Amino acid sequence: MHLRLDVDAQKLETEKLRKGKNKAEEDLDSLKIDHKKLRLSMRTARLRKTSEQVLIRIVGDVMIRYMPE
Repeated sequence: MHLRLDVDAQKLETEKLRKGKNKAEEDLDSLKIDHKKLRLSMRTARLRKTSEQVLIRIVGDVMIRYMPE
C-alpha cells in the first residue's frame, strides 16, 4: 500500500516538474524573441541617428557653399 502511494506521489511530483520545465522553456523562448526585437530596435535607432547626422552634415556643407561671402 505504501509503495503504491509513493509511486503516485512520485508521478505527481514528476508531472509538476515537467509542467514547470515547459513553462520555463516557454518563458525563455519569449525572452529570446523580446531580446531580438530590442536589439533590432536599438540597431534601427543607431542607423537612424547616423543617417540624420550625415544629412545634417550634408545640409550644413551645402549651406556653407552657397552662402554669400
